[in-house]
Amino acid sequence: QVQLVESGGGLVQPGGSLRLSCVVSGLNLDYFTLKWYRQAPGKEREWVSSVHESRRTFYADSVKGRFTTSRDDAERTVTLQMNSLRLEDTAVYYCNAINFINDSYDFWGQGTQVTVSS
Repeated sequence: QVQLVESGGGLVQPGGSLRLSCVVSGLNLDYFTLKWYRQAPGKEREWVSSVHESRRTFYADSVKGRFTTSRDDAERTVTLQMNSLRLEDTAVYYCNAINFINDSYDFWGQGTQVTVSS
């Protein structure tokens, strides 16, 4: 059974930091790109970051230079370190695992709430 379980969300002041984690089970991570998405109230879900099996990383322009993603396949974990948080980073953050050979194998976590507020 495939499961992606996020943790680490919460309430933080502008300029603060949070670290999100996602534990992935039931998949051979050698064949999966691990991504983070977010969805703010009233908006569509948007892509935030990707880390490939090669460990290459990619970021949305809105978070570049502030967020860092990494993966530890031995621990079956992908993380998102979020620094210099802004009000507009408030959203539910979702972990995603997508097979880079067959993208029909596309799995999601349940999401974790991040609220940036003073």
